[in-house]
Amino acid sequence: MMSVFCFIFGRTMVDTGLSHMEPEVLALARAHGVSRIFLTHHHEDHSGNADQICRKTGAKAFGHDLARAKLKTRYPVLPYQKIVWGRTTPMDLSAMPDAVETRLGPLVPVPTPGHSKDHLCYHLPDHGVLFSGDLYLGDRIKFFRSDEDLLEEVASLKKVLALEFSTLLCGHNPRQNKGRKHILAKLDFLENLCGQIADCHYQGDGERQIFNRLGLREDHFIKWFCFFNVSMMNGVRSVVRRLKAGDQAS
Repeated sequence: MMSVFCFIFGRTMVDTGLSHMEPEVLALARAHGVSRIFLTHHHEDHSGNADQICRKTGAKAFGHDLARAKLKTRYPVLPYQKIVWGRTTPMDLSAMPDAVETRLGPLVPVPTPGHSKDHLCYHLPDHGVLFSGDLYLGDRIKFFRSDEDLLEEVASLKKVLALEFSTLLCGHNPRQNKGRKHILAKLDFLENLCGQIADCHYQGDGERQIFNRLGLREDHFIKWFCFFNVSMMNGVRSVVRRLKAGDQAS
C-alpha cells in the first residue's frame, strides 16, 4: 500500500521500518554492522524493528523523550495499523546524546512536532542531508492523522528551511535532489490550507461547512479502512481545534 524506508550509512541507522519486514531489516542491520539507531518518531512503521535489532545485534537505539515514554509499553494500535505495519514491541529507548558524531560528520537532531509530538528530523550539515521522517511525505497531502497538528507542522517546516540541505530522505517519499524545493512546496500547500480554514472558521462556518466550501475531497477507502483515523477532515479539525484553543486562551 505504501513504501517505507530506513536509511543506513556507516554503522548508523535512521528508522527501522515495519515489523512485518523484520527478517529483511535485521539482515540489513547485520550486514552493515549497525551499532546505533536514531528514530524520527515512535510510529510503528518507523520503530517496528528497533527492539529486535537491538536485542539481536547489540545496537543501541535513541529518540525523543516522548518516544522513549511511548515505547516503554505495548501501546495500542488500530486494526489497520497492525495489518499494514505490524505489532508494537515495548523497548527501552535511550535518550539522545548531546552530540552525535558519524563517519559523515555531526548528526544533529531537530525537534519537528506536528505529525507527532515526538517527531525529530536529523541533519547532516556537512553533506546537506535531512532525514525528515514523516515531516514531508509529499508536496500536497490528501489526508491527515487524527492527532496531527497542522499549525505545528507549518512551524516545523519553516524550522528545517533554516538548515542547509538538498537531499531530503523522507521515510516514505525520499527526494535525492532539490529537497528544499519540496519542503517549500509542502509549506506553501499547508499555509494556504490552514489560512483558508481559518478564514472560514472566523466567518462562523462549522467543520463540515468549511470542508464543503473549500471543495475538499476524501479518499473514502483510506478513511474507512483506517477507521476514520486518517482523513482530510482531520486536517480541518486540527486547525479549528487550535484556533478555538487560542480564542479561549485570549
